[in-house]
Amino acid sequence: PMGFDAFGLPAEEYAIQTGIHPARSTQDNMKMYRVQLKKLGFSFDWSRSFATCDPNYYKWTQWIFTLLFTHYYHKSEEKARPITELLQIFETSGNGDINKKAFHSYEGIFSADEWKNFSRSKQSEILADYRIAYRKIGYVNWCEGLGTVLANDQIKDGVSERGGHPVERKAMTQWYLRITAYADRLLLGIRNIEWSDALKTMQANWIGRSEGALIRFPIEGYDERIEVFTTRPDTIFGATYMVLAPEHDLVEKLTTADRRPGVDEYLAYVSSRSEIERMADKSVTGEFIGAYALHPFTGDRVPIWIGEYVLKDYGTGAIMAVPSDDDRDLAFATKFNIPVIPVIDKSEYPGATLADKVGKVINSDFLNGLEVPEAISRACEEIEKRGLGEAKVNYKLRDANFSRQRYWGEPFPILFDKDGVPEALPLEQLPLELPKTKDFKPGVGGKSPLSRLESWVNAGDGYTRVTDVMPAVAGSSWYYLRYMDPHNDKAFASPEAISYWQNVDLYVGGSEHAVAHLLYARFWHKFLYDLGYVTTEEPFKKLINQGMIQGVIEYMILLKEKVDGHHKFLCSGLASDRGIEDYVRIPVHIDFVNDYGNSDSFMDLNSLRKFIKWRPEFKNAIFECTKGVFHKGMFSPKSTASDSHLLTLSEVGKMSKRYYNVVNPDDVVKDYGADTFRAYEMFLGPLEQSKPWDTQGIEGVSKFIRKFWGLFFTGENLEISDATPTTQEFKILHRTIQKVEKDIEAFSFNTAVSAFMICVNDLRKIDCHKRAILEPLVRLLSPFAPFICEELWQRLGNESSVHLAQYPELDPSYLVEDSFDYPICINGKKRHVKAYSSGMGKEDIMADATQIPEIGKWLEGKNVVKVIVVPKRMVNIVVK
Repeated sequence: PMGFDAFGLPAEEYAIQTGIHPARSTQDNMKMYRVQLKKLGFSFDWSRSFATCDPNYYKWTQWIFTLLFTHYYHKSEEKARPITELLQIFETSGNGDINKKAFHSYEGIFSADEWKNFSRSKQSEILADYRIAYRKIGYVNWCEGLGTVLANDQIKDGVSERGGHPVERKAMTQWYLRITAYADRLLLGIRNIEWSDALKTMQANWIGRSEGALIRFPIEGYDERIEVFTTRPDTIFGATYMVLAPEHDLVEKLTTADRRPGVDEYLAYVSSRSEIERMADKSVTGEFIGAYALHPFTGDRVPIWIGEYVLKDYGTGAIMAVPSDDDRDLAFATKFNIPVIPVIDKSEYPGATLADKVGKVINSDFLNGLEVPEAISRACEEIEKRGLGEAKVNYKLRDANFSRQRYWGEPFPILFDKDGVPEALPLEQLPLELPKTKDFKPGVGGKSPLSRLESWVNAGDGYTRVTDVMPAVAGSSWYYLRYMDPHNDKAFASPEAISYWQNVDLYVGGSEHAVAHLLYARFWHKFLYDLGYVTTEEPFKKLINQGMIQGVIEYMILLKEKVDGHHKFLCSGLASDRGIEDYVRIPVHIDFVNDYGNSDSFMDLNSLRKFIKWRPEFKNAIFECTKGVFHKGMFSPKSTASDSHLLTLSEVGKMSKRYYNVVNPDDVVKDYGADTFRAYEMFLGPLEQSKPWDTQGIEGVSKFIRKFWGLFFTGENLEISDATPTTQEFKILHRTIQKVEKDIEAFSFNTAVSAFMICVNDLRKIDCHKRAILEPLVRLLSPFAPFICEELWQRLGNESSVHLAQYPELDPSYLVEDSFDYPICINGKKRHVKAYSSGMGKEDIMADATQIPEIGKWLEGKNVVKVIVVPKRMVNIVVK
């Protein structure tokens, strides 16, 4: 099947630039893609096609979201349960007992009477801490230029990968999905699916299960405690300071007046950094906030710092820093002159690093003398015994941010009443369709374009709608199920269809989706399995990662700091000469770049004008190259230069719309034909490997296609013989059938194309034009080159399509060799080659080899010591 994942940021950006509604541009693109896919001869079942932006489809995306909203996760039963069940428990017995069984983030305990006395708003806030889909204030990657939240993988060098706009960390109310409730099942389920080890490892690392202890540090002068999770509770006596994430809720409260200026400046710096940058950058930054915690065991004062290497949503957003046993803690302590207390003696373990859990504990009271594994257990016991915390399993995985401040996405099927209490729309009121608008620009204060549509936002009777939309991953988290029953208007897919198809037998997709689409799809599938809507726990039984087609990405260098209020672009040569490294790389359309892909690719004045027309926000930018400066339409040359030569930065990377380096298949098909295009893509290399696109390499495949065509013709005339083929001709054909069959089953298409090339060359050498050989060959090649094979099939006198013909059958008898060409060697050096019958014995071969006239000259005056025959390998005559 083939469908269209059609919601997302690119269509919205295009709408802002051109005024063309995303629905129209998306429909136009889908028509174009469909034409292109048919032009390339792909066999898709178009009767099952759909688009995620179609209300008939996203009705069911919204419905699944309402299920996520109306369920919580029961840890003991390991499945999702209705939120109505939880309400009954709260009303009869409070949350004291269910908190041990439910997955939640609520910190308090209440009785049934207290629950009944809570206001509706308070009850709603509490329920949000149990729901699988919930709203909360969280820190997100906000891009003002695009007017939306971005995922970490959409940010590069501190700016949006699309457009190069600044990104900051911002507190916003967002929808989240509690994927963390499924962390264990997602981790364990990997074992039961046929995926690559690399992909399984990527998901396992992203989930990041770790065992340790949750420890609560009292705060001097306050009733609150700072919670930290650590996998090394055995090192607690080495904790000489604490670090909070800059966004931690306690930072504002605990910062003292004298530390406020430095803290505010540091917070401003951190807000401009993405999480990926913060974790990847090994430079040490931080700020002391003036407050102290108290060591749980010793009572010593422990200074509290903030540092960008601690993330709010990872763990508890706080760490106990043990510089003697952690590299980053040690670097931090070294820079800020914080004491280091050795707590692990690793002298008996030469070569052990700080990260290795080996050694004996020292300077640690009741833990002294214990080996690390034993000390970890002992520390957890003592922490629980003294009421300082508890043993706990933690995950690196965080709940999924599910809000986007965009227009082109699925509206949330949720209404808020006048008290701010959310209610899910029932199925009969779905789909909640995306309203029409001509203004796609972001709203005020981080709101989506929908916020301006007051008549839509105000749903009547005091109810309001959510103005954010779902991310693109929403529709792609379950689309494979819709293929089973694409036109059902009563259900997302009928029970009968789901029972028949069950799940996906084979999924071919890129590893770049490992921790996004593929993880969310597994999460949604397990949730639907809990509710009985699907019959399997996993959506995809077998998965093959195809490599990316790579292309040249051309970047322009944009300085981070404006010059006289203007953006400034610099020639890559000048940036290098001046030692400038702090810049932003802006992808530029390869059509604007001269000699793209070469070390001296550049942009002339015509290129710069095209770029400005394409990116009008840079119309007043300064462009400086070695030959002069271009600004506001004027080129000011240096010396006698007449044109710009602004060198771009070239690198090989993913061929993608976001990098503006896509090769249009229509152009290739126009020049070479669809069969050559298809065969070349398969011939580039192994399916699993990324491969650079090289237009020069396509010539070789084009020649192969022409040679294949030439087997059937003499000049312009079809020349086909009905004579019986020779044994040699049959062998060439059936060797190819055997090789191609195995390669197709192994998804080794590049070697299959190689086998066809060898076959065609071999048949050309013996000038084969026989129908009994060429007709099966047409059928064999037809999945690879469907158009030329269909044409030849018709010219061979067949009325039906070659693609409905029987696949050629292998005759193993032609794989048996009647003879073998033996290299005849003298003392290991090949001197001659002679064919011997496959049925000839060793003794006969030995006797004959010494009598070969061409070998005689090498035996004159020599004594033959022995003759060695290695069957189907070689004959070696040893002489003295």
